Amino acid sequence: MATFEQFNLPKSLQKAIDDLGFSTPTPIQEKSFNIILSGKDVMGIAQTGTGKTAAFAIPIINHIHRIVGSGKKRKQIRTIILSPTRELAIQIAENFEALSKYTQIKTYVIYGGVNMDPQIKALKYGIDVLVATPGRFLDLYKQNLIKTDALHQLVIDEADLMLDMGFINDVRKIIKLTPPNRQTLMFSATMPMGVRELADEFLSNAVYVSVDPDSSTGENITQKTYLVEKEDKKKLLKHVIETQN
Repeated sequence: MATFEQFNLPKSLQKAIDDLGFSTPTPIQEKSFNIILSGKDVMGIAQTGTGKTAAFAIPIINHIHRIVGSGKKRKQIRTIILSPTRELAIQIAENFEALSKYTQIKTYVIYGGVNMDPQIKALKYGIDVLVATPGRFLDLYKQNLIKTDALHQLVIDEADLMLDMGFINDVRKIIKLTPPNRQTLMFSATMPMGVRELADEFLSNAVYVSVDPDSSTGENITQKTYLVEKEDKKKLLKHVIETQN
């Protein structure tokens, strides 16, 4: 059985993994780690609940930690992760923060619908990892607040959801704003034609990694359907949270 120790990760990163109670890599992690660590582009197909975020976060943190070291280096955006929704972006940023807590890596998340001022301040101060929704990224880039000169990795997460939500054109714009020698990682639960075209257009000699390609949900996810009138949705949500924890 595979273990995280076999990847020879820095002690600070291994300690964070141990703190989180991760004992063995999930299939998507085991299949992706060495490929990402080697610097190759990756197209990963994996469902929600399969450890997809850590599959790219751990190798990225491993890479940045070796550059940032003690934290004396000037903060520059070295990794950008694009996510379709505020909630997913926050979740990704929390994962990065938990996994990099014993390092000098600084992660920040930006999304729309909120005051820009704190985001502008954080970008001016300097960060290593930027998690962003596409619209807010482009807004702040146009204000010359996001620099991509030092970028090593670009991650496009939930690419099929980006397609469904109409973000693909924004994603294309952002990709073209990044250096051509970047490492690009794309992750998606399914592979619709739009995602395949994006992968073919912007990934270079990519390795395709697939887990549960039949689009089934992760084993630890339970799904239920409630038929309810739109105006009763909030009441139902409150009821479910209260009665089912």
